[in-house]
Amino acid sequence: MEPIKNYIPGEEKTEEFVVNIGPQHPSTHGVLRFQTTLDGETIKDLVPVIGYIHRGVEKMTESLGYKQSIYLTSRFDYLSAHMNNQVCCLAIEKALQVEVPERAKMLRILMCELQRLASHELWWGSCSMDVGAVTPFFLAFRDRERILDIFEETTGNRLTMSYLVPGGVMQDIHPNFVAHVKDLIKQVKGYMHEYETLITGNIIFQRRMQGVGILPKDLAISLGVTGPVARASGISCDVRKLHPYDGYEKIDFKEIVMDGCDSWTRYLVRMEEMKQSVHIIEQIIDNIPEGDYRAKMKPVIKLPVGEYYQRVETARGELGVFIVSDGGTKPYRMKFRTPNFSNLATAKPLNVGEKIGDLIASMATIDLIIPDIDR
Repeated sequence: MEPIKNYIPGEEKTEEFVVNIGPQHPSTHGVLRFQTTLDGETIKDLVPVIGYIHRGVEKMTESLGYKQSIYLTSRFDYLSAHMNNQVCCLAIEKALQVEVPERAKMLRILMCELQRLASHELWWGSCSMDVGAVTPFFLAFRDRERILDIFEETTGNRLTMSYLVPGGVMQDIHPNFVAHVKDLIKQVKGYMHEYETLITGNIIFQRRMQGVGILPKDLAISLGVTGPVARASGISCDVRKLHPYDGYEKIDFKEIVMDGCDSWTRYLVRMEEMKQSVHIIEQIIDNIPEGDYRAKMKPVIKLPVGEYYQRVETARGELGVFIVSDGGTKPYRMKFRTPNFSNLATAKPLNVGEKIGDLIASMATIDLIIPDIDR
């Protein structure tokens, strides 16, 4: 075989090419496309392409009443539906100066922390499957199913419950709610041990995650990142701690902040947050106040003329709503600040210069829910 003419070892010429990752749903946690420029296995550029399921929710709110507008938000991050409804309820209550009964506040916290737990369980399963472990996905669905059963028993729904309403909650909890939640908490503690044995302590999983997807603190701040992604980069940003609402100031829990800045740290933050959700639920479940579950509200809501802002901590970060009222029965303008939209901005800086195999691992720990971006 004749040698290639003018060949100099170590100076091989390569050619860049573009690979579209997505928008097939099972691969990308939603209808998202990454236009990825590769040189071999190295990512040279990455452009997120969004808008496949844009519904114009903010514009739709202008033609609906305040109560109806709330339930459009359940479809943003459908794994944080309670919290999405909660931010709208809190903004409306702030504008009307409505005092929510203590029982309703504690029921809201219980429902939101159960949902945070269910969301993180599903993330654990999908994150594990993304890097090659199939069994955790089935275990996560098994465990999450028990929480959805509790939701269904009280609210009648499993995914978008529409349970939180201005003034409190739609109806009181089911008579079996307390007993079922207490049984669930006992089971979850066993699940957490199983999760740590199966995945957290798995050396292959650790090698796929450690040192991958580095997000420095200053970059996270400049991108407006929130939630577990930001807290894994050393940023204290838990709205429940910094701007307490619905009684969180009375609850004992830790804000999980670590400074590893990589995919492994983002994994650990969410695992610890699950334990904190369990701790919050344990404090409340035997101490739910008696009394009304909803304050008296007028059938048709009109907010005073003005501007109102409220924020909450969803499973993926800070969700804010800005309402402009002209005094009518419909919002003049409703603008949402969703956590996934800001967190998506990490995609390019995390992955350019890295290997395409690491793209899957790093994005799994960002944990994007695409309808929260395509509003």
